[in-house]
Amino acid sequence: MSFINKIKEKARKNIKTIILTESEDKRVLQAAQKVKEEEFANIILIGKEEEANKLAKENNINIAGIPIIDPETSEKYEEYVNAFYELRKAKGMTIEKAREMLKDNMYFGTMMVKMGDADGLVSGACHSTANTLRPALQILKTAPGTKLVSAFFLMVVPDCNYGENGIFVFGDSGLVENPNPEELSEIAISSSKSFEQLTGKEAKVAMLSYSTYGSAHSELTEKVVEGTKLLKEKMPNLICDGEVQLDAAIIPEINASKAPGSPLKGEANTLIFPNLDAGNIGYKLVQRLAKAEAYGPLCQGIAKPVNDLSRGCHSDDIVGVVAITAVQANS
Repeated sequence: MSFINKIKEKARKNIKTIILTESEDKRVLQAAQKVKEEEFANIILIGKEEEANKLAKENNINIAGIPIIDPETSEKYEEYVNAFYELRKAKGMTIEKAREMLKDNMYFGTMMVKMGDADGLVSGACHSTANTLRPALQILKTAPGTKLVSAFFLMVVPDCNYGENGIFVFGDSGLVENPNPEELSEIAISSSKSFEQLTGKEAKVAMLSYSTYGSAHSELTEKVVEGTKLLKEKMPNLICDGEVQLDAAIIPEINASKAPGSPLKGEANTLIFPNLDAGNIGYKLVQRLAKAEAYGPLCQGIAKPVNDLSRGCHSDDIVGVVAITAVQANS
């Protein structure tokens, strides 16, 4: 059974309701149909019902039985407007402004999650990460005990013995541009929890750099060294190491040579990149050259699960992210 099918099986044990906010995109409608057919989550689409049904018909997509909610005609619109106003009035929110903002699919969908009318949300097929995350941060806020919202990609590499039989978490590959040492440590903590939540296996965290154990010295390497030190202080029982190069992190023979005595033993499955340039380039290289499945950017640190999509995603990618979001909601 493939990894994503295992995730779907987990989701089926406790069916959750997941919102898809972009009913104007045929990939989203195709994904909604597949989720309904596979019965691992309930789907709610946000948008204009007439337009969604027209698009579905034009593309031979069956979305019959899937609720489509138009924020402006929803019976809960005013209730959500008032709740949103109360949440944000200390920040200068007015009823009039709240009423206008709640016409937006993403804000309305996020309020549905906030009010308990859905369990999670997926967006980003045709909108930016900022459009997805801004409402989530304003409405849902960070999870208890979490200092930083970050993003990760769940990578599933075919015919690969590295990591957890080809399964990795890459963090942060989608949100935090240039984390400082404190932020790097927080990204590592969240990423280790995400790996364990989704795989059921123990995280082994590599703090990546172009240097291993001081083979080079610069401001860039020192950031990773300090981030690793903070991580070990915060999570003394976590298997982690840094600064290490990628090959030393995932290949046992090279780990033994470059980093003798490393607790990773060349078996890292959770890779923490020093900045967003490295993380984003890294996931795209693995996705395209190794033909890996790349699910994300998935968010961590938000009080309820909200996940972003790459705008280059396929419908099957959306289905996978919906399954992951449902499992996150169960946790």
